[in-house]
Amino acid sequence: MSYGMMLALAGAGMAVLLSGIGSALGILISSRAATGVLSERPERYGQLLIMVVLPGTQGFYGFLAALLVMIKLNFFSGARIDPSFSLGFQILLACLPVAFAGLITAIYQGKVAAAGIMMTAKKPEMAFKAGVVYAVMVEIYAILGLLATMLIVTKGITWPTA
Repeated sequence: MSYGMMLALAGAGMAVLLSGIGSALGILISSRAATGVLSERPERYGQLLIMVVLPGTQGFYGFLAALLVMIKLNFFSGARIDPSFSLGFQILLACLPVAFAGLITAIYQGKVAAAGIMMTAKKPEMAFKAGVVYAVMVEIYAILGLLATMLIVTKGITWPTA
């Protein structure tokens, strides 16, 4: 395996790994708050579920970015592209926006969701208005990280043919 391929796969791996770590930590934060509320108010499960799982989307964004890179490398076909060191480095750098945006936004989205969950304990009518909407506002920056990675991978890199 060439150094270029190793760098490209390291970038794809970082996209999945860092955004996945962020999602796991974000869900940990929001689920801790939810279990506290549910111990007193189990009927609020449906209201809290979306706020608990929202930080998990960043992990999917990292996976989508890695999948896009592997598709561009023809990873799943017999005619793989063997990227040069320079191309591999470009791919690694292209994966950084979704990797770091996913890591950081998922953690902070978990914190925002936890605050919304705690508010829902006292004011259940505010669950969607404030809890979900505020958490989705953080999500926008994760989406921007994914879009940046996708645009760089598809439009900013000149890919060799197999």
